[in-house]
Amino acid sequence: MKFKKELDVIVFAAHPDDAELCCGGTIAALVNAGKKTGIIDLTRGELGTRGSVKQRNLEARNASVILGIDTRENLGIRDGNIVNNPANRLKIIKVIRKYRPKVIFYPHYYDRHPDHYNTHYLIKEAAFYSGLEKIKTPGLKAYRAKRNIYYMQTYSFEPNIIFDISDTFKTKMEAVKCFSTQFFSGSPGSKKGTETFISSKAFMDYIEARSKFYGFRIGAAYGEAYYAEENIKINSDTLFKITG
Repeated sequence: MKFKKELDVIVFAAHPDDAELCCGGTIAALVNAGKKTGIIDLTRGELGTRGSVKQRNLEARNASVILGIDTRENLGIRDGNIVNNPANRLKIIKVIRKYRPKVIFYPHYYDRHPDHYNTHYLIKEAAFYSGLEKIKTPGLKAYRAKRNIYYMQTYSFEPNIIFDISDTFKTKMEAVKCFSTQFFSGSPGSKKGTETFISSKAFMDYIEARSKFYGFRIGAAYGEAYYAEENIKINSDTLFKITG
């Protein structure tokens, strides 16, 4: 997918499949609401135990079609080597200035996978520096997103945002199952290869159970959990739109 226009939302992910797994329902809901949405994968997931880079690329393309996103890019940072250095920060800054999203999603800092928490700190710093005019990116003006939101991966944290994905949970799981080299999908291909932490049916059952758990907390069928450091404004109009 190639650049089309400015985006409302960017989801940054360490590996292809992270965005679908953690934010797939939210992404689909935003797309349905007419929000221009993109995914930026930092690596190609080349260290994954199962599958190849070529397969992962195809899976990501198929999942993108299901979610209906406007664009997807891969920054080609080496898997297992997501380092918070000037070169990588500049890659992120250029993406933010190019697409000028209002909201960016990226991993919470509390997680088992080093790539995930390293992505958090890399994106957080780059998102701030993106607003500094003295950092030059020819043809791209300084810009800072209005809100940063952290998504949940393996480890749980106490969220202060739960997004209702009741209407898009099925779409989320269809997108996740596109990554049949990584996750159990019921197809013969998903059963091949060394079993990993995420390749069993039990893991997929866990994803559904967690979605139901967070959905229950807001009076919905399914939910995805997030955390924002900034306070969220509510006024007399928006207060009565809150459910749960």
